[in-house]
Amino acid sequence: MSIVTVSSREFNQNISKAKKDARDNPVIITDRGKPAHVLLSIEEYRRITKSEKNILDLLAMPSAADIDFDPPKIDKLFLQPADMT
Repeated sequence: MSIVTVSSREFNQNISKAKKDARDNPVIITDRGKPAHVLLSIEEYRRITKSEKNILDLLAMPSAADIDFDPPKIDKLFLQPADMT
């Protein structure tokens, strides 16, 4: 797989060519010479973002269920109201 690089100006002038290029390769769109965006085919996007788990499964962290978490108690001497003057 080769990567096609085009400037923002080239992209705006020939969007059809960039879309055709993106069917086979990622197209990097630069802004002032620096990579700013990537154009991918929908198939490639789906392939690289495919996940068997949803966000809730990932946040649940079932593998962390065995970790004991006992945070230290906060000493009331260190708590002070905010000075709003």
